[in-house]
This record gives sequence, structure tokens and C-alpha cells, in this order.
Amino acid sequence: MTDRHVRRSGDDYAAAFASLLPTGSAWPRDPQSVLMLTVSGLAQIWGDADGRAADLLEREADPRVTIELLPDWERAFGLPDPCVDEPLTVADRQRALVVKMTTEGGQSRDYFIAVAAALGYEINIREYAPFMVGVSQVGDTRPTGAATEDFRWQIGPTEMRFYWTVQVGAVRLSWFRASSGQAGVDPHLRISLATDLECVLRRWKPGHTDIIFDYSGLSTPNPMAGTP
Repeated sequence: MTDRHVRRSGDDYAAAFASLLPTGSAWPRDPQSVLMLTVSGLAQIWGDADGRAADLLEREADPRVTIELLPDWERAFGLPDPCVDEPLTVADRQRALVVKMTTEGGQSRDYFIAVAAALGYEINIREYAPFMVGVSQVGDTRPTGAATEDFRWQIGPTEMRFYWTVQVGAVRLSWFRASSGQAGVDPHLRISLATDLECVLRRWKPGHTDIIFDYSGLSTPNPMAGTP
């Protein structure tokens, strides 16, 4: 069960304050008396403050749904990334924040494919291996991993082993969401370039590796992808 803050209204605070008042004819408890109406009016601000505190504890403390404190979260984790030029929706920023907070690190292709998926992209990664006499077999170009399009033993310089080709499969569609979008700021639909993906992969790639991004097979996904 979710641990939720116990919310108290202004009327709850008014009742609590009234119980602390002295007793006697000068301190009537009639709800329509001037005293009780004054107490009730002054107590409403405490109900508002209680509600705002509950919002902060229940929503803004969760980086997946935070809106008001999103800039503070981003500042703590060094976001938005300075090398991302395109505008990001609130949902994009929340996703980038969660990725930055939860990523544990790795150097494998599967790790970077998972990072891309967390950012909303489907990619394939191809590694290269130069043909080596005594190790390679003529005609052996069988993929060692079909999901990553890794084809071995190619004729070329030995330096090819330090290159990756990252093929971006489709553009990312970011639809407006009432729960995370900003009315009048975020468009109904944003078709995103992969500048954020390129930035993250170039920064986290193995130090000896150079990445080539391939958009030649870029396709448009189902135009309603990501909608309810």
C-alpha cells in the first residue's frame, strides 16, 4: 500500500483550534458566532498549507511524476543536459531524470540498447571485427546476435574493431499528457530528433570506442503510438 500523507482540511484545523480555547460564556462554540467564524476563517490557511505539503510529499517527492520541483531535481542531477538542443516536454524531462538516477552503468551493447529504450528509442548496435588469418573463416559472416546486427570478419583496417554503428529505428513521438504536460507550452505532438540519445551514448560509450549514428533506415512508427 502506498504511504500517503494524512490530509487535514481547514475545518479540521478550526475544530482543533476551537478545542484549545477557554470555556465560558465569553467563548461560545456556536458555529455561527463571530468567534467561531473568525477561527474558521483563520484556520483555512492551515488547511491549504497542509494540502500543499501533502502534494509535495506524495507527488513532488517522486521524480517520475514531479512537476513543480522538477527544476530542483534537475539541478541536483545536472539536468537538462547541455548538449540537448531541442525543446523537451515535461514527460521527456521526467524520463531523463529517472534514467540519470537509476542507471547503474555498463559497457555492453545490451546495456546501451536498454538506455536508448528508456529514452524512448529503439536501436540496433553493430560491432566490427577485421578478418584475421588463422582465426577467421572465409565466407563466415554469420551474425552472432541478430538483435544487434553484429556481423563478424570483414575486410578492412584493424581499427574497425573500435567502431560501433548505432542504427536508430524510428523517430520518437511525444504526445501531450494532462498529467505531465504544460498547457500552452507543450504541443499536442512532438516528433523528436535523437539529439538526446546521441549525447548520452557519446558520453557513456567505452573510452576506446567511436560511434557512428545511422539514420538511413529511419521510419515513422504507428502515428498513434503512445496514445491511450
